[in-house]
Formats: sequence, C-alpha cells, structure tokens
Amino acid sequence: MIRLTALTSYTQAMKPQILLLSLASVTAMHAEEVQPVKALTPEQAAKSFELPPGYRMDLVLSEPVIEEPVVTVFDGNGRMFVAEMRTYMQDIDGKDQRKPTSRISMHTDADGDGTYEKHTVFVDNLVLPRMILPLGKGQIVVNETDTLDLYLYTDTNDDGVSDKKELWWEGGPRGGNLEHQPSGLVWAIDNAIYTTYNSFRLRWTPKGIKKEETKANDGQWGLGHDDQGSLYYVNAGGEKGPLSFQAPVVYGMFNPQDQFADGFKTLYPAVGARDFQGGLGKVREPDGTLNSFSSGAGIDVFRGDQLPKELLGDVFFGEPVGRLVRRSKVTNNGGLKVLSNPYQDQKSEFLRSTDLCFRPVNVSNAPDGTLYITDMYRGIIQESAWVNPGSYLRKVVEQYQFDKVIGHGRVWRLVHNTTQKVKQPRMYEETTAQLAAHLASPNGWWRDTAQRLIVLRQDKSVVPLLERVVKQHKSPLTRLHALWTLQGLDAATPEIVRSAMADADPQVRAGAIRVSETLFRQGDASFQVDIEKLAKDADPNVALQACMSAKYLAWPDSKKVISDTVLSSSAKGIKEIGAYLMLSPGQQLAEYSDRERAVLKKGEEIYATLCASCHGATGMGLQVAGSEHMLAPPLGGSKTINGNPNGGIYVLLKGMQGDIDGKKYEGLMIPMDSNDDAWIASVLSYVRNNFGNHGSFVNPSDVAQARKDISSRTQPWTYQELHDQLPQVIPSNKLKVTASANGGEARRAIDGSAESRYSTNKFMEPGMWFQIELEKETPVTGLQLDTRASANDYPRGYEVTVSKDGNEWSQPIAKGNGKNALTEILFAATPAKFIRIKQLGNAPGNFWSIHELQVFADSKK
Repeated sequence: MIRLTALTSYTQAMKPQILLLSLASVTAMHAEEVQPVKALTPEQAAKSFELPPGYRMDLVLSEPVIEEPVVTVFDGNGRMFVAEMRTYMQDIDGKDQRKPTSRISMHTDADGDGTYEKHTVFVDNLVLPRMILPLGKGQIVVNETDTLDLYLYTDTNDDGVSDKKELWWEGGPRGGNLEHQPSGLVWAIDNAIYTTYNSFRLRWTPKGIKKEETKANDGQWGLGHDDQGSLYYVNAGGEKGPLSFQAPVVYGMFNPQDQFADGFKTLYPAVGARDFQGGLGKVREPDGTLNSFSSGAGIDVFRGDQLPKELLGDVFFGEPVGRLVRRSKVTNNGGLKVLSNPYQDQKSEFLRSTDLCFRPVNVSNAPDGTLYITDMYRGIIQESAWVNPGSYLRKVVEQYQFDKVIGHGRVWRLVHNTTQKVKQPRMYEETTAQLAAHLASPNGWWRDTAQRLIVLRQDKSVVPLLERVVKQHKSPLTRLHALWTLQGLDAATPEIVRSAMADADPQVRAGAIRVSETLFRQGDASFQVDIEKLAKDADPNVALQACMSAKYLAWPDSKKVISDTVLSSSAKGIKEIGAYLMLSPGQQLAEYSDRERAVLKKGEEIYATLCASCHGATGMGLQVAGSEHMLAPPLGGSKTINGNPNGGIYVLLKGMQGDIDGKKYEGLMIPMDSNDDAWIASVLSYVRNNFGNHGSFVNPSDVAQARKDISSRTQPWTYQELHDQLPQVIPSNKLKVTASANGGEARRAIDGSAESRYSTNKFMEPGMWFQIELEKETPVTGLQLDTRASANDYPRGYEVTVSKDGNEWSQPIAKGNGKNALTEILFAATPAKFIRIKQLGNAPGNFWSIHELQVFADSKK
C-alpha cells in the first residue's frame, strides 16, 4: 500500500516497466553485489537514521507487539491506536490479503513516562483496516478496505477491547486496488471529516452524519492539515508529492505550476536497491537510489510544541520507496503556498535511513508535542499489481528477497535534545470548560482534540466563554478555534462572526468568512456585503478567501467580485488561484439525458481523483521529470478509447504493459477489475466523451459481458494482443459504397481523409440511405460514422439492415439516434455482404454527411 499510488485511469501508478534494459541485463548488472535483505533489530535500525544535529528517533513500539502498522492516532486521553494490515503482501503475489485477520491495537502509557506499557487488541478480525477516527471515551470509527462503510467500535467496560459495533455511516462497497482506496478520516478545523479519493466530506451532527459534496482532491495515502484548515494531500502514482493544499478542497483542486520550488521533486535517499516501480528511469546511478518522488505517503503539518520552532508549519511526509521522510518548508507568496526542500543544497533530506526495510508510511502529530513516524518495516512495499511475473520490479524483489522480510513494524517518535516530557491528556474526565481552555494550547493536537470533543458533547454552557475568547484572547489560533467551535455547536451568531471578520489577524478574518458561509446558507444573505468588502482586504489570503467563498456561495454577482479582485491585485496567489476561480465548469451537451449527465459526472469525479495523476487533467498525458518519456499516453484521439468500447473495457479490467502504438511510456496500467461494472462504465463513458473524443456510452452490462469473456486472462495486455482481440476495421479498398442521395460522392466517405465528406446535399429527411458492399460475406459487428468536421451533420435517427445478395434485406439489426459527431453503431456479429444504414430523422438546415466511415469485422472469425 502504501505507496498508495494513484490509480489512474487507466491507471497508473506504477509507472513501470521501463524495459530500457532487458531483465537479463538487469540481472547481470546486479548479480555480484546483491545480498538478500535481512531485517535489522529496532536497536540496529535506530542507528541507521540520518538526521540533522540534535534530532533522534526513539522507538515507541515494535514487533511482536505490532505488525504491519499503517496508521497511528491518539484519543482524548492520549491512548494510541494502531491499524495493523497483517495480511498485506505476505508473499510476492499478495495471496489471501483480504483474509479478515488484521486488527487495530490500543496502547496505553499508564504512568505518563512516555513508554506504552499496556497493549490490547481493540478490534480484531478486520480486512486491512485503513482509517481510524477517535471520538468519545472508548470509541473509534473504523474503515476497512473494499468498503466506504464506517463502523463505530466502543469499549463499554473499559478493558481495552471493544465489545460493541454499530454502523456509523453507510457508504457501500468500494472496489479498486487496495492502494487506490480512501485514507484519512480527518476531522478538520471546519468540523468536517475528510478522506482522500472521495469527492465528498462527512459532518457529524446530533441528528446523524451528513454527506456534503466537495471537489476532487487527487490524494492517495495520508492526509494532514495546517492551522488554518487547508488540507494537505499527497499523490504517489503521478510522482507529484503534496497536492491540493492551496485552499480547502471544498473550493476546488488548485495546483498551480509554481507551487513547488525548483528541484523540489528531486530526492536524496541514503540507500537504494533499484527496487522502484518506475524501473531504471527512476534510478540515480551509480548508487542505485531513487531520483524523484515515487511513493509519497502519510502526510502531516507539524503543529506541536516539543520540537524546535523552526519546524512549525512545515510539511512532513514519508517516501517509503526512498526510505526517507521529506521535510518541506512552506512559504506564502502573496496567497500562494510554495514548498521547498531546505536540504536541497546539501543534496540531502531531513530524515533518511540506510536500512533497506525502513518504510515510513505515516506521520502524525502527537499529544506529547512531537511527531510519530509509522514504519511498516518490510522488504517489499509495492502491492502485487506492481510486481507481476515478468516485470522489472519482480526481478529486483526476487534478487534481494524483499518478499521474505514480513511481519515486522515499528512506531518511532521524532525528538530533539530540547524535547521535554509533558503531561498526558485526560480530556474525557474534564469538564467542557476545561476542554475550552485547551484551545489555547501551543500544541495543535490538543487544540484539535479539545474542539472535537466540545462539538461532540454539544454542551452550550460554554458558548459565552467561547464568545469572550473570540473577542479577547491574545492568541489568533485560539480565537480561530473558538470561532469554529461555536460553529460546531450551531452557536456562531451574526454578531460574533462579524466581530471576527474585523479581527486584527488575517487568519481569523479569513476563518470568519468561512464560518459566515453557514449563516449565509441558512438564509442570512446580508453576509454577501461583508464578504464583498473583505475581497478588498489588504491581506491577499483574506481577499482570496472572500473570492473562494463568493464562488462557493454563488450569488448572482459573485463572478464580478472575483474578477474585480483579480484585476486589482498584484498578489501572486490571487492572480493564479483567482484564474482558476473564474473558469466556468464544463457544460454537458444539451442532448445528453439526465441519466447520461449523471454518468458523466460520476466519470469525471473518478477521472479527476485517479486517472488525471498519470493522464493529466486535460487528458494529454504527463511528462516525466527529467525524461523524454510520458508517464501515460494521451487519451484525446486515442485509438483504443475512440474505437470499439471493448478496447477501453479490456484495458481497465486487465491492465496494459509495454509500448503503445510504437511509443514508450513509463507508467504501467494496472488492472482495475476489482471496481464494479458501473464504475468502469462511468469513467470510460466520461473519457470517450471528453478531451475531443465523441463516443458512445459504455453500459455496465457491456462491462459485465466483457468481464465474463476475458475472465481467464491473468496478465496485462500488450498493445498488439489487445488489437488482435478487438473487431478489425475492414480496409476501405475492400468496400464499395453508394447512397440514395448524391450517390456519386459516396466514395468520399471512405477515402481516408476526414477533410472530405460524403453529403446528401439536401436537408436530412427520413428514408435516406447509405449502402456498403463487402468483397465477400463477412461477420460484421459494427459501424462508425465520423462527422466531426461538420459536427451537426450526424443522423438524427438510424436503422441498420443487412443482406447477402443486395435484394432481400433483414429486419433491423440495430436502431437508434445519433447524438453527436461520432455515431457508433454496435451489434452482435452478423454475416453480411451488403449493409444499409437508413436515416430516420428530420434536421432542417443540416445535410446528412459522413466524413469517414469504418466497418468492423469480428476478430474471432
């Protein structure tokens, strides 16, 4: 997992197989130097870390107490919960990964000395648990792999083991590779709960859980947030690192080109074994280390108080393939956040290890004011889809015997010489007023947890206290948390919100704008005036927030507020993010039905969240940094996408590897067959009708049939194998054509040029026909009528009949309505020597034209 790579629409992530060298040559290159990897003891591993002076890694937990840890969180009393994926990749093929033997363990520091002495299994018999959210005393919300359902587990007798399970929120099944499923479950400052992948957030209310739509986020494994509430996602499959952190994701997925300093994506590991899913193109020679992002995971923003202040607000995330943790400085340039590696000049990293089994998959702020690093500690880190037989990576894994180092796991505490022990939290035993006092803590974990518990209690007795804090407390962060706590109690009045809008600190003013959205949506439209005024704020972060809120609330002149702010400001963030805000969302063509629009919307969400990581937001593919190759092929104009729908279906179900139409790509398309039929149909329908493509919709039944037809296939397709499996285009020189109107020009429909066309030369009317004669009787499976060069000349209705002699014609074998400039007509394989397409509709003002016509023959005959 845990590279949690990005699906990518077609895939992703794995970027592989740059078989620029044959596997044989790779074997020869390593044969003399490779020794099987062995696990180090925790004491030995502690000596392998390289850190700046004054820092060290202290062991908190290790095997056999925990195995295969992936998530570490803390409840209101400081008890630590660890999600253990005990079935993850226990052999090179990932057998029995869904066996329900994983668990969540709980660990207690009974005497407050920093050592966790008591260990219990809080929840057992789970399927690869991936998310934990602590709530009240003895309560955690848990998510497992292959479902979006969230369950609340409660320990009712305080013995450290849950004895009650309740459905907390029903999300339904979730397909996809386990690396391509949500993570996070973070309760943010706005009292909403966020995850990766999902284009929605959840909100706890006294009456139940509410689901609220957001934009896509492009995140994979791990989720963190800063003091102001911007979420930090991290993307592995697209080799991008942190993403979507410019603003809360509810306003959009903003990723300007210059949000990273030059060289930010270059990595400097201490050790390497060339075991990268990107193949040799990811290798820095001669030391064999990873040269750029491959597996970003487990991100958080340091907000504690027991590490040097120079780390405050810095972003930390694991790079488990690189055996390192990246520290990223965040600079605010006129409202635009820019990340940089402070150790770049030294060609180094904040934390790196010479131990090949160090696998940092998560980073967490802790009650003691430090950072905790979850180390899955294992040999092979990539899921089995990236280690297929014959792949580059599998050969390296077998050479080093990475697949043999399993069943370990550590949790480390990052400390400094100045770190001091602090009191343990006992929030569950405290009054609500005592919890409110923690909003002034210098440790962000304490502030977050206190706010969450106050909201869960819904104790309105502290409202007057919180209002005083908003108006009078000396700390801006305390004032901000108090304001959001009032919002979570449904007690943020117009008066207190307007007071915060006039705060001396810009982060409080910006937060107040966000809180005012709740009141606006409840009917207080007077806040429009306040937000418009703050769009002129001298601080670009405040002005930008006003613009985002204006777009989000969508009052009639919101576009003018944004454009006026962008035009009058020189701030970089307002210019760049404001440009995103002024873009209008793409409009679906009017002729799409409500059902089709819903399919396209779902497909767009899937594409933005997964596929864009490799194929790009515009569908034109992404260039690999430092390489002449693209990560994945462009989808606009793709023969596979625009051809028979089974082409795309087959690729999504079984994956694809090797060159595509003679071109090399660094990404390997992994199988997506664990997703359901509707999921695959939605994303394919979206891709076939975007990026300049115009194709038929794919139905779930089409996917189900294809799944059945190729069920015995176990390997990804090569381009040639896929081509040979699909219906073949009958060469145009094997066709004769005529037509009922202007038949002398019928040949122009098959002359190989989209610039020329056959046209009826009179307006469309029922009864017009176009006829094709084949050289011999052939099983045919479909037709494609391309009218893109005169987009409105497609048939408004059609039926297809066939004949063996040109005299006696069959009943219609296909009938339908053209909807756009590319009309695809598919049907079961039918023997024919003559094919007739009859036009059935009226279109005053438009001829019926065909720029290029293709006839498909059954490949199996």
